[in-house]
Amino acid sequence: MSLTCYISNEVTDRPCISPVSGHIFDRRLIEKYLAENGTDPVTNQPLSEDQLIDIKVAHPIRPKPPSATSIPAILKSLQDEWDAVMLHSFTLRQQLQTTRQELSHALYQHDAACRVIARLTKEVTAAREALATLKPQAGISVPQASPMPQAGAAGSAEAMELGELIGMSAEIIQKLQDKATVLTTERKKRGKTVPEDLVKPEELSKYHQVSSHVGLHSASVPGILALDLCPTDTNKTLTGGADKSVVVFDALSQQILATLKGHTKKVTSVVFHPSQELVFSASPDSTIRVWSVPDASCAQVLRAHEGAVTGLSLHATGDYLLSCSDDQYWAFSDIHVGRVLTKVTDESSGCALTCAQFHPDGLIFGTGTVDSQIKIWDLKERSNVANFPGHSGPVSCIAFSENGYYLATAADDSSVKLWDLRKLKNFKTLQLEEGYQVRSLVFDQSGTYLAVGGTDIQVYICKQWAEVLHFTDHSALTTGLAFGQNAKFLASTGMDRSLRFYSL
Repeated sequence: MSLTCYISNEVTDRPCISPVSGHIFDRRLIEKYLAENGTDPVTNQPLSEDQLIDIKVAHPIRPKPPSATSIPAILKSLQDEWDAVMLHSFTLRQQLQTTRQELSHALYQHDAACRVIARLTKEVTAAREALATLKPQAGISVPQASPMPQAGAAGSAEAMELGELIGMSAEIIQKLQDKATVLTTERKKRGKTVPEDLVKPEELSKYHQVSSHVGLHSASVPGILALDLCPTDTNKTLTGGADKSVVVFDALSQQILATLKGHTKKVTSVVFHPSQELVFSASPDSTIRVWSVPDASCAQVLRAHEGAVTGLSLHATGDYLLSCSDDQYWAFSDIHVGRVLTKVTDESSGCALTCAQFHPDGLIFGTGTVDSQIKIWDLKERSNVANFPGHSGPVSCIAFSENGYYLATAADDSSVKLWDLRKLKNFKTLQLEEGYQVRSLVFDQSGTYLAVGGTDIQVYICKQWAEVLHFTDHSALTTGLAFGQNAKFLASTGMDRSLRFYSL
């Protein structure tokens, strides 16, 4: 039996095995290799001569020693040269393998870099084209609308920086327009008839409190500041509290589905997504958070503002979020990529925004300011197209009716004003008691009822504007109101840390 050396590929004189790699070497060759390198030739792990294990062979075939020849010195010299060649050849093979691996990695990196450069070049080209289209609009500056605005009057609105306007591409604008066309058609069809299942005024007047929940938020910092109902399942409520947390609650099972924590200050606005298990919240900590309800985790943090975020409204497409802040800007963001598409302020007024709400069709929206102004904006043009003066004190809340024609607004002047968007004028003012604070305005889905929440809760029937309901169950300020489907119930939240439901 003969054994072959791993280095020289020749029959070994004194075979031994490396316990590190398990390969067989000629002891003479491996000892020379170890003297130079100190590692196993195969694995490059540390190896010493003491660790080598000799292999005993029954009938080894031993080559003739150089002393057996007539020229032993020459043979010994040739043998040493041959050993050196074998060791060098082995080292070259190892270096070749390493070089091949490095070359393969470098080629992969080069290919990836080329792909990234090509994509960025394409995006820059598209951005330049969009900027060339939008740049003329960014510099529009039209005088402020008069106290009785006319249709088409525009205020001065400029983007915070042109780079952010690039996001309002032609594709996005077309998407908004297509959605608005569908919604307008559906709304006009619904407007011709009152839903059969809608609660009648005489039934609504008999509503009373049927349940109250006070354990949703921490008692150490009392107060629920915001409320929203899930559009697809109105049993699910969303609340934002002074305890910096957001809570998803199922009123049917009376179970808390998720408690979402991450804001560093109180939560002042919350919104349910209409089709996905996502919710949105805003806070004076300058952030807007997108939460995944099943995971009870924060999916994204939008940093659209430098000041406190004072209002949120989700676009009817479910893809974009409107926000406003006391930094005087409103922002339009893509919730899927977490990117601010555009950010605009009215340079002529230069005052903080207090609330924001999309029109049901999604192409215009309203904002309220601390200087009593209600401004209507065209989303596509990012321009102020109308102003509604008349309030005194900061605007606290605004609400568009589902019929698309009415806008309800409230400010710190103890009144609720109704505006006709077709005639751009105030056609009704609900004067409340002196010192009355309004913190929530909401129309039901049919636009038949208007609920006012603040010092207490009042519900009015539209067109007649007569009060049909009045609740004083909250022991502190009412901060949120929401109608169930077809006004089957009314939900409210307050600074007394309670979530209450009213129905038959």
